[in-house]
Amino acid sequence: MSTHDATELVRAVREEAAASGNRFLELLEGGDVPRERLVWLAGEQYRILGSDRRSFALLASRYPEPPAGDMFLALAQGEGRALELLRAFAAALGLSDMDLIAYEPRPSAQTYPAYVAQRAVFGTAGEVALAMLANLEEWGAYCGHAADALTERYGFDEEAVGFFRFFAEPPPGFDGQATAVIAAALEAGEKPADMARAARLLHAYEKAFWDALADGL
Repeated sequence: MSTHDATELVRAVREEAAASGNRFLELLEGGDVPRERLVWLAGEQYRILGSDRRSFALLASRYPEPPAGDMFLALAQGEGRALELLRAFAAALGLSDMDLIAYEPRPSAQTYPAYVAQRAVFGTAGEVALAMLANLEEWGAYCGHAADALTERYGFDEEAVGFFRFFAEPPPGFDGQATAVIAAALEAGEKPADMARAARLLHAYEKAFWDALADGL
């Protein structure tokens, strides 16, 4: 197995999980999402970021050697930076840190971080690398659209949408790191079908997050 095989696996998984629409973003771009749902967005993301940061730190401790260890440490640090940026979005909504802590998350919006945490404990570096890389392009596009809609339709300034701008672009070097981790996993005999399953499930759980935000609108 080679880097070419890893790249082809990523391409195949992305094609299988082609975007099927995002009703919440469609409503957001139309200016039809009420403020309370923006509060949901901030509150749910606060929980997700905290969970994912711990999950990536655990993965870094399980797989400390490069390139996996470097990749997971960078992801954990990125989640920490995103938490700081999220506070500006929350503040623009009138939410304090205590409000974010007190927010009660919706179960269907938290399946994504729950699955990442499960894989952090029981999964492999190759599974998580493929799932994150295959999902990154779609997630980044969603964040870019959200940032544009929030500034153009809701009047948020660039500081307030910094969280979404941060995720709109892939982390520097992540593509190469993740591809190297996937290639190493394939070389070690990890089954492509098992890795693709993790990516497929993660994609479904991200869709569940957006669907939860749009529920009832």
